[in-house]
Amino acid sequence: MTEFIKVILANGKDHSVKRFHPWVFSGAIKKISLPPDYPGEDLKEGDVVEVYSSQNEFLGMGHYQIGSIAVRMFSFTQVTPDFSFWKSKIQAAYNFRTQLNLTKNTATNCYRLCFGEGDGLPGFIIDYYNGTAVLQSHSIGLHLIKHEFVKALQEIYGDELKAVFDKSEETMPKNAPIKAPNGYLWKSDNYSSNEIIALENNHKFYVDWEGGQKTGFFLDQRENRELLGHYSKDKVVLNTFCYTGGFSVYAANEGAKEVHSIDISKKAIELTDRNIQLNAIKNHESHAADTFDFLKHRENTYDIIVLDPPAFAKHQNVKHNAIMGYKRLNYEAIKQIKPGGLLFTFSCSQVVDKNTFNSTVMAAAIEAGRNVRVLHHLSQPPDHCVNIFHPEGEYLKGLVVHIE
Repeated sequence: MTEFIKVILANGKDHSVKRFHPWVFSGAIKKISLPPDYPGEDLKEGDVVEVYSSQNEFLGMGHYQIGSIAVRMFSFTQVTPDFSFWKSKIQAAYNFRTQLNLTKNTATNCYRLCFGEGDGLPGFIIDYYNGTAVLQSHSIGLHLIKHEFVKALQEIYGDELKAVFDKSEETMPKNAPIKAPNGYLWKSDNYSSNEIIALENNHKFYVDWEGGQKTGFFLDQRENRELLGHYSKDKVVLNTFCYTGGFSVYAANEGAKEVHSIDISKKAIELTDRNIQLNAIKNHESHAADTFDFLKHRENTYDIIVLDPPAFAKHQNVKHNAIMGYKRLNYEAIKQIKPGGLLFTFSCSQVVDKNTFNSTVMAAAIEAGRNVRVLHHLSQPPDHCVNIFHPEGEYLKGLVVHIE
């Protein structure tokens, strides 16, 4: 039997792991014990380790990496982390998406197959776009065995799978000792990414996983885009930070009178325009502009405004600045929107929790001097599943508010 590296926690530092939280922080580690046949004197990033309490009680297994999160746990029982084990993880994730009516849905052929900690694979994401699986690693340990996941995907999807693309270059830990260039890990004969159209609730999208942000499309807004569609008929809609124009396509296809899309990135506007054309939409304008500046001069123009900015804060040390940014943004939208208008407002900053975000929107409403009713509390869809033992996985929060 393989003897693994032992990570022994300091006294009193095992409570979170015993509650199945999948992260072991570096400050919780008392010592590391290497097996006699280990090559070298120090463990390497990506090594499989067993975690023990100070009383030598087995707690689980994970991958080691340098940083504040020192071990990402993939099992709380003793297992053999071979191909069969990793395939079982992907199979379980696939079965769950089948329960969600995503894997065989003729109206929607794109979804998140694997959401890190939510699926027991910390720091690892797989998005599926109509036959193309896009992998993204935040964990060195899982990145080192990416070809195991390619094989697992091939066996699970069969002929439905056309390609597997690795998009980990931007997400691997800083100063990682390995290179992770983006590229195809496998693709079928005659495969062309330009010919693939993703369907989401029968709306059509081109997805640029090769050069776009994240894995190419923000799948986490699927249900919120659908909700916007329900409210959009005969309305004038503004979609800010539009990226690929997801909210814009839904609004226009569901009967909006007029839709405007704003993004400071010209490349994003090009992606939006391409998707607008794909859906044969005529009542649309796009603007490559700064959202803050654009909103200042649009009083009483829009019935619905969508605020879906990129994360204003990824770390606690910039949380205050992020909150001020969200307040300023929401103030401008609340101030300018038509009486009776609806504001769809979001934050994907993990360090800004739900209560803080709600309070920030309230502060913006107070400053704008308008009465606001909350219609919906929004989050991410169930394929972006949150492990109850890892509440940090719930990163997307949003509100739909009615403004008098």
